[in-house]
Amino acid sequence: MVRAIFPGTFDPIHYGHIDIARRASRLFDELIIAVYDKPLKNLVFTPEERLHLVRQTFTGEPKIRVMGYSGLTVEFARSVHAQVIVRGLRVFSDFEQEFRMALANHRLLPEIEVVALITSEQHTFMSSTTVREIASLGGDVTSMVPPQVAVALKNRFDELGDSHQTMHVTSLRD
Repeated sequence: MVRAIFPGTFDPIHYGHIDIARRASRLFDELIIAVYDKPLKNLVFTPEERLHLVRQTFTGEPKIRVMGYSGLTVEFARSVHAQVIVRGLRVFSDFEQEFRMALANHRLLPEIEVVALITSEQHTFMSSTTVREIASLGGDVTSMVPPQVAVALKNRFDELGDSHQTMHVTSLRD
C-alpha cells in the first residue's frame, strides 16, 4: 500500500488544494491531508478550525484522511508510514521553493519521495493568501472555496472588524 501526505496550512482550504488532493487520491492508496499547526505566518483560523474545515470538505471520501501535525513534515510522514509527500505547483515561481524543500526533505529522510502535481489551469491564480485578502475586503470568494469555508471566512472577518487590517497579506488593492 502506498500512503501519501499532502501537507499545508490550509488557511483556508480552497478549490486549488481540493483539486490537488482529489487527483493525488487517485494515484495513491491513501492520502493524508496533513494540516500544519504552527507555520511562520499569520493565520485567520486556529489549527482546530482548519482541521474542521478540511474534514468537512472531504467527508465521504474514503481514500482521504485529515490529520494535524507539528514539527518537521518528514517526521510526520515517517510517523504515519507515508512513502510520498504530495505538493502542488501553480506557477513557475513555485518550482524553486518546492525544489529546495524537496531537496531538504530528501536530505533529512531519503526514503520519502516528493511528487509535485501541476495545478489545473483554472486554479493557477489561487492561493490562501489571495482568498484571505479578498474575503477580508468583503469580496465574494464563493467561486474559490467550499460553502462552509466562505461562511467561516465571512464570520471570522465580521468578528475581527477593522482589526484584520493589521494582518500580513499581499495587497490586491493596486
